[in-house]
Amino acid sequence: MMDVLTAIEGRQSIRAFDASRAVADDLIRQILTVAARAPSGSNIQPWQVWVVKGDLKERISHACEARFLGGDEGQGKYHYYPQNWRQPYLGRRRETGFGLYGLLGIDRKDNEAVTAYRVRNYRFFDAPVGLFFTIDRDMELGSWLDYGMFLQSIMLSARGLGLETCPQAAFCPYYDSIMPLLGAPEEQMLVCGMALGYAVADAPVNGYRTSRLEAVEFTHFLAPDH
Repeated sequence: MMDVLTAIEGRQSIRAFDASRAVADDLIRQILTVAARAPSGSNIQPWQVWVVKGDLKERISHACEARFLGGDEGQGKYHYYPQNWRQPYLGRRRETGFGLYGLLGIDRKDNEAVTAYRVRNYRFFDAPVGLFFTIDRDMELGSWLDYGMFLQSIMLSARGLGLETCPQAAFCPYYDSIMPLLGAPEEQMLVCGMALGYAVADAPVNGYRTSRLEAVEFTHFLAPDH
């Protein structure tokens, strides 16, 4: 078992999974059972999880891929990113994009190559399991904060059991194709998707690590020790 600090420090978005290695339902249940201990205000536990494999996963992939390749950008039910980008956030976003495409040898002006790579999102980067997360529409921001802690707990629990993940907001614009395929009720909305499986250890893209600020850059000790 992996200790919690190692699990956190080594977590990253995996973008190359071993499609040949299945993930047993019992292992998925174990991950979700552990993750359900995430903090939740008044113990509301606002999460619903939809696990997809096999034919259903392929149908979802095909639906999203067809829309994306057809030029349909879709429209999510909430804004994941700022509507008006500004510094320092714009710079961090660009650094991430340039770094990833640079590692892959993709010129960002090469629209065909960029599109071919982006479409892999909708194939779950070859992961054998896709997870979708929904929340009741009438939940407030506090429950969304709880949801973030739940998602992080899933990713860390998966690492502790030898698996990896990639959280995916890319599915959100196509919620109107995904939700009916899941059979999710109308009163729920899509939060995000997530790929789950075993990483391809020697895949170059899995060696990509984003930078992080040092704690001193975002922490304010108002009464520091001397």
